[in-house]
Amino acid sequence: MDVFINGRFLTQSVTGVQRYAREVVKALDKLIDIGYIDRSKYSFYILTPNLSINELHLNNITVRKIGKFKGHLWEQIELPIYVKGEMLLNLCNAGPGLKKEQITVIHDAAVFANSSNFSFIFRNWYKAMLSAQAKFSKKIVTVSEFSRDEITKYLKHEKEKIKVIYEGNEHITFGEEATDYIENKGLDKKPYILAVSSLNPNKNFSAIVKAMTYLESNEFNIVIAGGTDPKVFSQDGIDLPDNVIHLGYVSDSELKALYRNAFCFVYPSFYEGFGLPPLEAMSLGCPIILSNRASLPEVGGKAVLYCNPDKPKDIADEIQTLLSNRDLRNELIEKGLEQSSKFSWENCAKELFNSIND
Repeated sequence: MDVFINGRFLTQSVTGVQRYAREVVKALDKLIDIGYIDRSKYSFYILTPNLSINELHLNNITVRKIGKFKGHLWEQIELPIYVKGEMLLNLCNAGPGLKKEQITVIHDAAVFANSSNFSFIFRNWYKAMLSAQAKFSKKIVTVSEFSRDEITKYLKHEKEKIKVIYEGNEHITFGEEATDYIENKGLDKKPYILAVSSLNPNKNFSAIVKAMTYLESNEFNIVIAGGTDPKVFSQDGIDLPDNVIHLGYVSDSELKALYRNAFCFVYPSFYEGFGLPPLEAMSLGCPIILSNRASLPEVGGKAVLYCNPDKPKDIADEIQTLLSNRDLRNELIEKGLEQSSKFSWENCAKELFNSIND
């Protein structure tokens, strides 16, 4: 059996869904290596537009560039023609709208639940495409029970026909660590609270900044990792305190060092299909203060402190709890390591492969 993978993600910047696709493909490749997938019965191919791609070092899965189009035209016209009658895996929400012999991973229903966060063209295109995917795909896979409920609600898809497969964390636990990064950035001088910033309103980063005004202690720095320009907060009347350190973009190896050395990680997001950063933090022994919304309690379990993302003071109170109770912090580290061990890209890939024949 030939199994084709929609490889458009290899032509895109690596954000959440692209990360998912890359890790799943690498895990599938490993399953072929160890014999879980019989190479005499299954052949896997990644199909991409004829553009520059982000390379993956694979032993068993072939990458092929096809067609003359790019973007949505390639995905909706050339890709389905090339894989007519064959099984196609779409790992990043999008895929051919009318193809039946395909499995599609829909990560969330944010374009329906939070339409105002997206442009008119983007949200309407994705609403139409996801509706078609739900109607025609052989199977829909998603990444949390929360997202399954959302897909059922907005796409009117039968809940029992949506398979939940959780994400993994090996990319961060087994990845390289920039061991000199903390010292080079001067972050070893003072304990710090870590946050990952984003311009996406769902991430609710401004609540972290507002929470800092409630903290009694000034013995900690606030370290912001990510691409958000701190000047954007002045537009909302938010002044960053003097103890905020903005790092900008960080690599995976630098992020690993930041997780490992942080006093805690704060993630007050409003809406997540899964929530990979909290899983990454837990797997590296970093205590977490986590939003109690959406899929995040599925990821955090009983291993984190939860906050109301609408209330910055609540976030500050949870930080203060950790500051005043070191035994609790150590307990959360142990529970986090145990909770994170329940998730793996290998299991994700196994369940996805098994879905092909279900």
